Amino acid sequence: MNDSVYVGNAGKDAALDRGWLLGHFKDAGDPRHSEAVEIKWGVHPGGDERSQWVKGEKRTALLVLISGRFRVEFPGRSVVLDQQGDYVVWGRNVDHSWFAEEESVVLTVRWPSVPGYAVTEQAQVRPQP
Repeated sequence: MNDSVYVGNAGKDAALDRGWLLGHFKDAGDPRHSEAVEIKWGVHPGGDERSQWVKGEKRTALLVLISGRFRVEFPGRSVVLDQQGDYVVWGRNVDHSWFAEEESVVLTVRWPSVPGYAVTEQAQVRPQP
């Protein structure tokens, strides 16, 4: 077996690391370790929301709806994804948050992969921009 090849299942692997499949947070010897990009398979029950806004974003992101109805919030604007394949892209310095209007699966790709964006379990209030 080649140690630089990893075969998995997004649904199963995502459950092990808050949805994240690839990024700086994987062990350095793991083929899923990357400082260039992060990939997340997000499975969200209806009503699930990000507990705090991301402010001062340093990355570019692409979020693709696989199933469900998912809303991405930006200052002064909401984008609703409701058809499979709908997507939204945003860049650096774009504050954002999200809300699953119904049970949803989304694929998120962010680049570069940088630490500092995980929401702590202590964060319970969802501040508005």
